[in-house]
Amino acid sequence: MPGRDEGLSGPGLLGDALADTVRRTGASSGGLYLLDDAARTLCLAVVCGIPEDVASPWRRIPLAAPAPVTDAVRDGRLVWMGSQDAMARAYPRAAATLPYRLTLAAAPLAGRSRHWGALLLLWPASHPDTASDRERANITSTARRITRALEEAPTPPLIPEHPFRIPVTGSRPHRERPDQAAADYAERLPEGAVALDLEGRITFLSATAAELLGLDADQLLGTRPWQSLPWLEDPVIEDHYRSSVVSREPVAFSALRPPDRPLRFQLFPDVSGISVRITPETGPGRPGDDPPAAAAASRTAQAGRLYQLVHLAAGLTETVAVRDVVELLADQVLPAFGADGLVLSTADAGRLRITGHHGYPQEIVDRLDGLALDTDLTPAGQVLATGAPLFFADRAEMARGYPKAPNISDKAAWAFLPLVVSGRPVGCCVLSYARPHVFAADERAVLTSLAGLVAQALDRARLYDAAHDLAHGLQQALLPRSLPSLPGLEIAARYLPASHGMDIGGDFYDVIRLDATTAAAVIGDVQGHHVAAAALMGQVRTAIHATAGAPPAQVLHRTNRVLADLESDLLVSCLYAHLDLSRHQVAIASAGHPPPLLHHPGRAAEVVSLDPAPLLGIDLGSPYPVTRLTLEPGTTLVLYTDGLVEAPGTDIDSTTADLVRHLAAHGDEGLDLLIDGLIRRVWPTGRYTDDIAMLLLRNDAAA
Repeated sequence: MPGRDEGLSGPGLLGDALADTVRRTGASSGGLYLLDDAARTLCLAVVCGIPEDVASPWRRIPLAAPAPVTDAVRDGRLVWMGSQDAMARAYPRAAATLPYRLTLAAAPLAGRSRHWGALLLLWPASHPDTASDRERANITSTARRITRALEEAPTPPLIPEHPFRIPVTGSRPHRERPDQAAADYAERLPEGAVALDLEGRITFLSATAAELLGLDADQLLGTRPWQSLPWLEDPVIEDHYRSSVVSREPVAFSALRPPDRPLRFQLFPDVSGISVRITPETGPGRPGDDPPAAAAASRTAQAGRLYQLVHLAAGLTETVAVRDVVELLADQVLPAFGADGLVLSTADAGRLRITGHHGYPQEIVDRLDGLALDTDLTPAGQVLATGAPLFFADRAEMARGYPKAPNISDKAAWAFLPLVVSGRPVGCCVLSYARPHVFAADERAVLTSLAGLVAQALDRARLYDAAHDLAHGLQQALLPRSLPSLPGLEIAARYLPASHGMDIGGDFYDVIRLDATTAAAVIGDVQGHHVAAAALMGQVRTAIHATAGAPPAQVLHRTNRVLADLESDLLVSCLYAHLDLSRHQVAIASAGHPPPLLHHPGRAAEVVSLDPAPLLGIDLGSPYPVTRLTLEPGTTLVLYTDGLVEAPGTDIDSTTADLVRHLAAHGDEGLDLLIDGLIRRVWPTGRYTDDIAMLLLRNDAAA
């Protein structure tokens, strides 16, 4: 980590900052997220006061996903969730992955030139639902201090593969540590006493506790109860522990120690760990009846499976593209079932086409891609044909039915799950394990149910991808394939679709070569985000091409006439510029379009002042005043659509002024680099709410 040789694994910059923040704010736990710009994902880098496996569902959160930390980054504001009910209303998916009573705050780590990530803080259920002004100010100022530390570090922080856990150091009100006296006290009690750390490991247990649990102390110390005691291996029992850790509230439950000894467990958490009280549970019953604890354990196991499916289903409902489905399976499904490999394939023209994978080298994926449905190399084709899942606990079991399959990879166990929607085969999902794995009946049931959810998500995602590709192809066909080359004129352009919908918009740009020294540049925006807007955009571009070379006011007037003849209800903003490179001049006329930005070398950048004129499609008799500018060597003219400056929660004038300041500081950069910087200045997260078109022109003739 920046500024520390120890890095994140030691008491590094982020670890120290987070631990100090948790202590000073009175939070029970917290986390620091770093923004992975390339993947558009928030990654949990450091966690404090909570086990890493408890935080695993929120380890990687796509920036587009609805969650408190993503909203904090996208909107640049403090997000406060005072209760679980408030969380469920605002963020149902996050509430499904964090079903505990708590209070939560997320604050952005927003720097001067970029977003670093977010600070997440959790308080116990006893915390007030509302935050005081002082508390909000304290959280916000803390986030600013962390951001400042990140920006002043000599190198950017590295995002770890797994979050580092930092302990919360706290003092006890004891002047001494009478360890033996405390142990003697616990041994004299008639009930079992167990201490767990925040990772769930047993750090102490009394002799009575060991007797009640049925194992020697040496066999239990350092283990997690649900791992060392098979009869406690229940998702709901582990979830009771998670609830206790997160909410900091006492939790009680019953479990049956085989064959017939019901026990009562009471968990009492604090910042250092959990104290567990174990007592025998007695109750009426007839011989042959299931003890009450056994019935409860059965019900909780079913509830655990249901919770697991609800959790994953919540995530799958929010996936959009096939890539999203694959990422969710890799990030959440594989860890949940202890798997480490994934192959997702679909049936296409009698062959299995791999649409996503994880944990396999590319050469193996290439070998599996395109296999015939009736292949005997793997069971995938049979599973797809029969609609019945197949489970292989080890390589020998796989080899009995498919001798070649074990040699494909180094995997040791497999679950082949058919993906079927309304009786129609969609594909096959393969989960694989690095070690032999016995699939219990409960696990098979959960995986089979999960396959149905994945099938629905994959089918929906494939339809979206097809529509997306169609929309993208249409959009690209309507935009110019290339821009002309003119001596003395450097040109760069960019089109970015809105980050939602089908990516069909009406923003357009074009540069038209008129002769060796003159050219026309145009940029515009047709109202709406649908096929009609894109179609009208193509017609407007054609009309401008037909009249390019005429004076700018005439070009807009004739285009307005064409728009009226089309009888469209859509309005169009448009800016037309006539460039005379031999005279270093440009004449501009605008129909309701945002004014361009101008940068002269060695002088302050500015917003070009244009006389206002109405949008095309409003008034056939409207005049279009012309503004003339000098385009000296090195001068850069920035044309853009309103999607660049209309960011939610911001004022257009202040946003434009901010762009002018950026242009003044970076106006001499290459045009492509300058475009990237201008866009990031307004949209650091890349979540555009409207289409953005940009066209930059620079006179690169010698002075």
